[in-house]
Amino acid sequence: MGDATDERFAVPDVTERVTVDFAGDGEGEDEMSWGMWEIWGAMCRQESGLPIGGRALLEPGRTLDDVAEELRYLIGRFPAMRTRLRFDAAGRPRQRLFATGEITLEVYDAGPGSDPDEVAAAVEAHYRRTPFDYANDWPVRMAVVRQQGRPVQMVSVMHHLVMDGRGGAIMLRDVRARETAPVTGTQQLEQARWQRSPAGQRQSERTLRYFENFLRAVSARQLPGPTDPRTPRHWLAEFRSAALAAAVPRIAARTGTGTPVVLLALFAIGLHRATGISPVVVRPVVSNRFRPGLSDVVCPVSQSGMCSLDVEGATTSEVVERAERASISAWKYAYYQPEDLDALIARLSRERGEDVVIGTYFNDRTAHAPTPDAARQRAAEELVEEIRAARGSTTFAWTQRQDTSSERFFVYADDTPDGGLVFDIRIDTHHVSPSQAEAFARCMEEAAVEAALEGLPGGGTLPGVAVPPDGTAG
Repeated sequence: MGDATDERFAVPDVTERVTVDFAGDGEGEDEMSWGMWEIWGAMCRQESGLPIGGRALLEPGRTLDDVAEELRYLIGRFPAMRTRLRFDAAGRPRQRLFATGEITLEVYDAGPGSDPDEVAAAVEAHYRRTPFDYANDWPVRMAVVRQQGRPVQMVSVMHHLVMDGRGGAIMLRDVRARETAPVTGTQQLEQARWQRSPAGQRQSERTLRYFENFLRAVSARQLPGPTDPRTPRHWLAEFRSAALAAAVPRIAARTGTGTPVVLLALFAIGLHRATGISPVVVRPVVSNRFRPGLSDVVCPVSQSGMCSLDVEGATTSEVVERAERASISAWKYAYYQPEDLDALIARLSRERGEDVVIGTYFNDRTAHAPTPDAARQRAAEELVEEIRAARGSTTFAWTQRQDTSSERFFVYADDTPDGGLVFDIRIDTHHVSPSQAEAFARCMEEAAVEAALEGLPGGGTLPGVAVPPDGTAG
């Protein structure tokens, strides 16, 4: 997937470095937790720290000391932010939590006539593309951009071992409230201890048995490849669809399901229509926050389950129903030792004489709003008009082409500030062609709109999906 960077601006010189001391509860060393192993595997495959974070305007009156205090609060409160790795002679990592330490807050000055947002963008890009030293660096990088001596922008970037998406939301909640009560939940060191226990081992073994039965039953051909070799090989696209966002609650209301299930079903329908593959085998990313002790932790606990959806010849409502059943197992069996899964996949690939890696992932990071009840109460004419108008704003664009490794086919779904949906689509062109990826996105929207308008006055028919040849889209 690679790191998203902004190459437009030169990195300025650091004006000042402020040393921030910190202290927090807990310390020690242990195995990495399963959530850490999951994201560490992705980081290794994709040759990236998969950095998260960004830049933000500072409120008028915020001082450098205020930002330093916020950094001290973050590092002291959340153990994952003061965790480093220790590597053994074979290069295998373990987690090391520190109770105290020092971290540096960097300060950059936007000179006369400079745009502080451009300076902050350059600093963010620098933080994202500079490799992390996992053993010797703290996982958080923070900077302040000043203009005429006044702090105006803050930049914060961290590698992905610190948290997953849900953990990030919890962190922001605590920062806004300046929560002082002790953190709750099972932290990473405690997770690792439980996972090594007999109960933890039984949990992983149950999941691995499920995975083995699942993998023995599915076809090895889960994506259209191989395609013609391309350079650069790995492509990233952004697909924005207000129409899909308007349609999903209507489908959820009609089928009596939640929007996560609807999005999973639409993912499968889109991939089937674009490639002809059925059943669609996918690894949905599961938050695992429903498990005891994990609801409020700021650390990576998400892992990928497995499910298979038979799409060919089925209506959208039928696929949604199948997705609901399949997702129950996918959610149940998504807590396990990732190293053991890698070993299982390697063994089954040898036994079958073919690659049984499931390289298709879907990560739904949306807020799942509005509710189905809200969709039921809207007038049919209003919904038809909104969806039809929204289709005109749909955009698809290839944003990056690189040689840095990515997964074979990975789709992230996120909300947009204006109430739409944006899909981050990342492909290995040796397995999925660019035209198939764009067709997937547009077919997903087409299926959603068709299902939402079905039976409504004025719903009518829709124009077909037109996709440019490979390499010319976007």
